[in-house]
Amino acid sequence: MQIPTQIVRRLDALGVRAEDVDERFIRGAGPGGQKINKTASTVWLRHGPTGVEVRCQAGRSQTANREQACAEFCAKLETRRAEAKAEERHEREVERRRTRQKSRAQKARMVDAKKHRSRTKASRGRVHGD
Repeated sequence: MQIPTQIVRRLDALGVRAEDVDERFIRGAGPGGQKINKTASTVWLRHGPTGVEVRCQAGRSQTANREQACAEFCAKLETRRAEAKAEERHEREVERRRTRQKSRAQKARMVDAKKHRSRTKASRGRVHGD
């Protein structure tokens, strides 16, 4: 599959091999008349390992649809990669907050709360049965 060099660079930056991308040309559907129904101008791209699919039927030209499909495909992969990185960053931040040391004021409040709870429980006493 002959992909434009700018798209190949974007795929390389994402770590996607061009051999993993399946490209098919299928017949169009919808408005456009006889021309769209007879020619295979719709471009369908699929990345096997991730399962990302893009289908483009923006115009009547197969080459224009192919370029647009490649651009959308790269954008989709980049978005997925960015979302995965953001999720990983969020998980690290949550773990950092959970395991960090408490400040002196937080410790003091916690000890006061425990003492208050202890006094409340101690004032209850034992239940005596008659």
